[in-house]
Amino acid sequence: MRGGRKNLKRATEEKHVTLQDRQSIMQVVSLRGSNIIEVMDACGNKSLALFPAKFQKSVWIKRGSFVVVDETGKEKALESGSKVACIVSQVLFYEQVRELQKSPEWPEIFKSAMVEESNETSASQQENEPEDSDDDGLPPLEANTNRMRPFELQADEDSESSSDTDD
Repeated sequence: MRGGRKNLKRATEEKHVTLQDRQSIMQVVSLRGSNIIEVMDACGNKSLALFPAKFQKSVWIKRGSFVVVDETGKEKALESGSKVACIVSQVLFYEQVRELQKSPEWPEIFKSAMVEESNETSASQQENEPEDSDDDGLPPLEANTNRMRPFELQADEDSESSSDTDD
């Protein structure tokens, strides 16, 4: 048995990731459904990858996440007509990505993508600062018609109605 889920937690806690032969870092472009994801490699080529069942219900990925992909049977799979070219061997978490960015193993195309994302977030934060802090951009809250009015409001209304009848 190759480990499966029992060693998954230990692998996520490791900060330093070493790439083995025929493994590469890829970025998730889109989720295709069930256990198929579309990934982009360092050259900008997109391909489909299999997200193994051992990761399901324990590790979640989203668009823009980074994964380590095993490409051992890529050529053979493409020759046989299979659209799935590689298998995800590890999901990279925030700390692991930061460590890899400092190493020479990190692809240049992803370095420029990270710089653009940080510039976009800082620009959006600067745009949001001049706005009033009270206005969140959300519509005002409406009264909940499913709840009865609080007791104090009903008591005030009763006193007003009784004073109207006294006049």
